[in-house]
Amino acid sequence: MANFENVNPMSEFNWEEFENGVTVGGNKEELTKAYDDTLNKIHEHEVVEGEVISIDKKEVIVNIGYKSDGIIPASEFRYNPELKVGDKVEVYVENQEDRGGQLVLSHKKARLQKSWENINEALETDAVIQGYIKSRTKGGMIVDVFGIEAFLPGSQIDVHPIRDYDVFVGKTMEFKVVKINQEFRNVVVSHKALIEAELEAQRKEIISHLEKGQILEGVVKNITSYGVFVDLGGVDGLIHITDLSWGRINDPHEVVELDQKINVVILDFDEEKKRIALGLKQLAPHPWDALDPNLKVGDHVKGKVVVMADYGAFVEIQPGVEGLIHVSEMSWSQHLRSAQDS
Repeated sequence: MANFENVNPMSEFNWEEFENGVTVGGNKEELTKAYDDTLNKIHEHEVVEGEVISIDKKEVIVNIGYKSDGIIPASEFRYNPELKVGDKVEVYVENQEDRGGQLVLSHKKARLQKSWENINEALETDAVIQGYIKSRTKGGMIVDVFGIEAFLPGSQIDVHPIRDYDVFVGKTMEFKVVKINQEFRNVVVSHKALIEAELEAQRKEIISHLEKGQILEGVVKNITSYGVFVDLGGVDGLIHITDLSWGRINDPHEVVELDQKINVVILDFDEEKKRIALGLKQLAPHPWDALDPNLKVGDHVKGKVVVMADYGAFVEIQPGVEGLIHVSEMSWSQHLRSAQDS
């Protein structure tokens, strides 16, 4: 058995060399450098891949091959309930060492940076992307694309006017990125852009087969004070208010309603300007053709005054059939200056 009684374990240890940074096997700085060379080279504000080595309710610990592991709040992985030890995840290096010497990582910022790269690429390549419509907002909808909130204007939801935005909330749809403000990190997307190209081909096909006098079925798409726009299956036509009815009307709503299916006749069209003039009253017999054949001069009839003018009044004796009572025929008085005086 070896005898250790007369051996001083500290007698041969050189404290001076130790204090000067010299250790067995070489210089302390050289050993530190050799150790650092075995680690991954990382830079702050870059995205790297790491491996999940531990998970609990509050934290997820990720190893990126650096001298310390990074601790990330578990809330940043809430979107991924299936996360497990050994999974590879992308992380953003916020700080190589905080005041406590801890490596500071963020998975949320890594996803955000990757999302911006994907969105910019989608704009550059005109790619079709998927998004989830989260909620309504003033003038449109909020859409989640790659984890970023984008704005979908109401005019870009569909080629048809949308009256109820709520029906789209909670839906996943396809979009194109149409605008990005890099300074304010704003993104604008469009669903309408996806179908415009297809509709343009449909329009050309439809217009190429149009003929004057042709009768088509359409759906009332929009009603204005001057007329009605009708969707003919990919191309719109306009029924002017004067072509809605043989009788006088003040508002197109008196004749049609939104989403109503109606038959219309092609009155005229301009293939270059893509304008189509439609008629509705032309599908009904002209009122004069349906006039009572027994009606004769001298008969007494009842009518409704529809227009007043200085020179007289127009009276409708049946829908679409009007007669003029001249101001001179309104009274035996010779002093009437206009029909309103009678």
